[in-house]
Amino acid sequence: MIMSDKLCYYSKLRYVNATEKFLFSVLTLTACILSRSIIIAFLVLAVTGILTVYKGKIPLSRYIKLMTVPIVFLFLGTLAIFVNVSETPLDAFAFPIGSYYITGSVQGLFHGIQLICTALASTSCLYFLSLNTPVTDILNVLRKLHVPALILELMLLIYRYIFVIIHLASDITVSQNSRLGNIRPSTAKKSFAAMVSSVFILSVRRSGELYDALEARCYNGTLQVLSEDYPVKISEILSIAAFEILLYLAVIVIRVSGGTL
Repeated sequence: MIMSDKLCYYSKLRYVNATEKFLFSVLTLTACILSRSIIIAFLVLAVTGILTVYKGKIPLSRYIKLMTVPIVFLFLGTLAIFVNVSETPLDAFAFPIGSYYITGSVQGLFHGIQLICTALASTSCLYFLSLNTPVTDILNVLRKLHVPALILELMLLIYRYIFVIIHLASDITVSQNSRLGNIRPSTAKKSFAAMVSSVFILSVRRSGELYDALEARCYNGTLQVLSEDYPVKISEILSIAAFEILLYLAVIVIRVSGGTL
């Protein structure tokens, strides 16, 4: 089981109405993207983090570990903004290499930090939803929003198949380790290539078995998933509305004033 999927079933916010959590995540994510503000980003990071860790009882160590995953990708993605190769040194830093400089500007550094903060805040919104809401509940909300049934079924099948592939890869890796298949880098490369090819072949075979199982259960082209609607609480609706109003007012003030933060 994927760690995020396991955590959402232990979350204390699991039994909060899924539509409330979905709207909160989407509206807050939209505010982050529209503002591109470091202040808004830190505010969203704080609120979603407190809700996930304090209210949802998700372990802080697990939450920090999940939040550090996108940092590497964000750093590599913004490296081109931070660092430039130019014949003219810029105002932030400059390291001469022959007739060129590895250099960067203060504006570029600020823009990169702004981008990283916005992306992390947006990721925290998605983590709030995924760590506190099972996938079946999210799909139920999308069904109420009239998302096409074909898309929802593809999402559910792809999600289900992630676990199948992980299970196959895990079993093959354990088997290879028991035969010292990863004892050296050279053998590890061969073992990895063999694992990938085996997972591909076995996953195709499992897909056929999965379809046969659906046919045996009278599959008619529509997947029926048992879902439960939790009651809507007025206090939660008012809290979400108050926070979003204040958040969007802050976004409007920042956009109108032309503030860089």
